[in-house]
Amino acid sequence: MNLRLYIFKRDDIRDHSLGKYIHIAVVDSDRSKDYPSNFVCVLPQQTSGKGAQSSAFARVFGNNSLELAKRLLTEAFETEDDIEIKAEIEKRLKLLEPKPIVQVKCRVCGNSFEPKRLGRFQQKICQECRRKKNLSQE
Repeated sequence: MNLRLYIFKRDDIRDHSLGKYIHIAVVDSDRSKDYPSNFVCVLPQQTSGKGAQSSAFARVFGNNSLELAKRLLTEAFETEDDIEIKAEIEKRLKLLEPKPIVQVKCRVCGNSFEPKRLGRFQQKICQECRRKKNLSQE
């Protein structure tokens, strides 16, 4: 399989505010030279790295899908001339980067922990200190 990206703009879509008028398809050059006949799948906006194969791209390429998406996007970025398409490729490459694990210090004991969201606020006290506080209030 000789995979590459086929990137095109659709001007007939009414809402351009979200940038959804730029479509990126994965094509196989070994099948044919023309677009519709060499289509493999659409490159998704994001891939879930948890092994959940939620998109056709992840089902087709399996565990290699994240690395393949990065490689195809970087190759397309180097060869592309259009500014809008380059911006879209940069955005998608940024979405593929893993998010770092955030560690905060507990306000009571000072130990580092991974905070959870409590409604619209972020947890500031570790689970152990919360448990002790709840036991002392009872």
